[in-house]
Amino acid sequence: MDSARSVSYQNKGKGTIINLEQGKLPPQALDLEEAVLGAMMIDKKGVDDVIDILHPEAFYKPAHQFIYTAIFVLFENSEPIDLLTVSNQLKKAEKLEAIGGDFYLINLSQKVSSSAHIEFHARIVLQKYIQRRLISISSEIITSSYDETVDVFDLLDQAETKLFDVTQGNLKKSSEAAHNLVAQALKKIEDISNQEGMSGVATGFAKLDQLTSGWQPSDLIILAARPGMGKTAFVMSMAKNIAIDFNMAVAIFSLEMSSVQLITRMISSETGISSEKLRKGSLETYEWEALNVKVKKLSEAPIFIDDTPSLSVFDLRAKARRLVSQHDVKIVIIDYLQLMTAGTSTKSSGNREQEISTISRNLKALAKELNVPVVALSQLSRAVETRGGSKRPLLSDLRESGAIEQDADIVSFIYRPEYYGLTEWDDDERTPCEGQAEFIVAKHRNGGLDNIKMKFIGRLAKFTNLDEGFETEFQSSMNTDSISPSQFSSANDAFGNMGADDDDVPF
Repeated sequence: MDSARSVSYQNKGKGTIINLEQGKLPPQALDLEEAVLGAMMIDKKGVDDVIDILHPEAFYKPAHQFIYTAIFVLFENSEPIDLLTVSNQLKKAEKLEAIGGDFYLINLSQKVSSSAHIEFHARIVLQKYIQRRLISISSEIITSSYDETVDVFDLLDQAETKLFDVTQGNLKKSSEAAHNLVAQALKKIEDISNQEGMSGVATGFAKLDQLTSGWQPSDLIILAARPGMGKTAFVMSMAKNIAIDFNMAVAIFSLEMSSVQLITRMISSETGISSEKLRKGSLETYEWEALNVKVKKLSEAPIFIDDTPSLSVFDLRAKARRLVSQHDVKIVIIDYLQLMTAGTSTKSSGNREQEISTISRNLKALAKELNVPVVALSQLSRAVETRGGSKRPLLSDLRESGAIEQDADIVSFIYRPEYYGLTEWDDDERTPCEGQAEFIVAKHRNGGLDNIKMKFIGRLAKFTNLDEGFETEFQSSMNTDSISPSQFSSANDAFGNMGADDDDVPF
């Protein structure tokens, strides 16, 4: 139908005049479609420029879809592309008459004189196709939404999947020349040399930051350990350091614990008041003072916690993308990987190893897409417990899928000998291991490996640098200006009794 044509109809019985110009046509750019196809037939460069941008469905007119398909077949077979070869290919496919014969092809080739601006024209054609797809998907969603028999969550999942497919299938990233990439790399190195601090997101753990120079953008970091080792305690300590000490926004997706439980842990870590006391609310006067002072800093920290259970990979991508866009989130933390789902299609297969592989692969893709480090916690298999000798975790202990090790840029473990009733490290010095943990970097794609010792304060569910004394940590949480000397004395008395019967909190 010609969009410029004006035809009017009389609506019987009502006298209303309906004009076709007032109707709606799907988004299209027929003149640009013709220009693109004409340029591809007269200039090989034009084919090279757009062959990976467009696909047959991107063209609005069926005749143009047939012509582009013929060009694509010739390109795949490494055959010359011109007026004669395209005509011959259309004859083979029995589509030449459907497009209007050779006359139509000749017409197309005469509409352009070169392939100048063909990529720009092709992208407009693609934009029109995306608009048509969005209209079509929206219509399907509206129709399904009126169907009472359709489960609303299935409908949401289908809608998200279709929209995601439009993005993945059409917004393709082109390759870059080496000289451009070298220039970008040199600029990044220069920026790093001029800036103070880490090139990535600093964790607040000195030796770990020295080894990694901070968690790097686009990296997938796996932190694995057996239950009770302190995975959650470590990432919450790290999140507090990043948000409060370095003022960087942190997104935490907790599939195991509620957001209130997590923030209570952070309050305990920040104030030096045990989690047990906070749960019971049995605080002394000086502790209430410390709580009121220290909690203000935490309440203003850029920390965003989502405790949606059984989160799917697609939901995670959508939520993380929104947080990065709206709040400039610099790091994404997931607790933990095995509680995620890959989506309905994978769940139905019943193959858990395949599902974990899909989740792992998508987390790496998310890190690259958002250009932020993604830290995912993971469980270890029971092989650690049954193994004789050292219980220190190995890469082979990663649970359910070897794909986790393959996709991750960094694989790390937490090991606390105290958990197994040991009192000394298994090193040459046989140093005491009480209140200590080891952060093991077992795989590091862009750097070295190391076993880093840290201090672990079980009653506060907190990790600190090994050289930071517990007394300093506790006393720094007290505001001496707002606490009376007698209260401060009470605090010191309380400190003297700490650690005698402290039990490790569950993780």
